[in-house]
Amino acid sequence: MIRNWRYHQAERRLDILFVSGRRYSYHQVPPRIAEEMQAALSKGGYFNRHIRDYFAFTEH
Repeated sequence: MIRNWRYHQAERRLDILFVSGRRYSYHQVPPRIAEEMQAALSKGGYFNRHIRDYFAFTEH
């Protein structure tokens, strides 16, 4: 589901590249969420449960 992701702490922005090739930036993501995603065994599962429906985003 997720090919790559990167968290920009100063901007509180989470950039995600999906295996489909679609890219999104999620805004106002707290550092704790990025830390938990890093530790998650399933990045896609964590994304679906804690990020997808909770943060505003921009599609690129």
